[in-house]
Amino acid sequence: MNDQHFVLTPEKAVVSYRLAGLGSRILAHLLDAVLLFIILNIVAFAGGFLAVIGFGEMALGLMIFIIFATIFLYFILQEAFWNGFTIGKKVMGIKVVSADGTPVTLRGAAFRNLMRIADFLGFYIVGLVAIFLNERSQRLGDLVAGTLVIHVPRANPQFQPTPHRYGLHPLEDTVGELDSMTTEEYFAIKRLCDRFPQLPPTVQIRSVEEIWKPFATKEGILPVENVHPVYQMEAVIMKYGRQKKLF
Repeated sequence: MNDQHFVLTPEKAVVSYRLAGLGSRILAHLLDAVLLFIILNIVAFAGGFLAVIGFGEMALGLMIFIIFATIFLYFILQEAFWNGFTIGKKVMGIKVVSADGTPVTLRGAAFRNLMRIADFLGFYIVGLVAIFLNERSQRLGDLVAGTLVIHVPRANPQFQPTPHRYGLHPLEDTVGELDSMTTEEYFAIKRLCDRFPQLPPTVQIRSVEEIWKPFATKEGILPVENVHPVYQMEAVIMKYGRQKKLF
């Protein structure tokens, strides 16, 4: 297994990620397992209560369904909507990302966690063997979903990945109607926003000059005083993505 994973970005910069070790991944999973055990016991208690007050077999069937759904949704929803973290991963300072370094998607989180079935059936031996045999420390779920588990840098980045899935961006009024924007431009700017925290400062400056400024000029988007262009890029991604239902 290699300790580092290198990605060549579309901006022609090499970004390195430190892969999470087996120890930190096991400890993170144990923490999540404890929390999940508590949640499942609450569900079981609620199901037992419903059975006692007369719902009988319906309550039992519903409880079994909720238990199995909770096991998978606990990991899927956290990783998809919390930038690759679960509570256990957050504590251990690791997270899930796509193999190209961009934030994990709902689809990726779903695939990697549904494959936990193979780990469960093999008493986690299948997952451990896959991690040891893979140079990027990927278990079966990671191989299927195209994801990695990496250490989070201790230094807080100046910028966070664009929150393009959520709500309205406060700068959307500054970017116009985006009538002539294309889907190709959307994905180019989105990739830049997602990668921006990991790019070296020189590449950040060059990318803004080569990708953002020509687009902003074409769309008539004026810079906002004392606001970094990346935040207007976020606004463009959120607005156009919502208009075209690209989330």
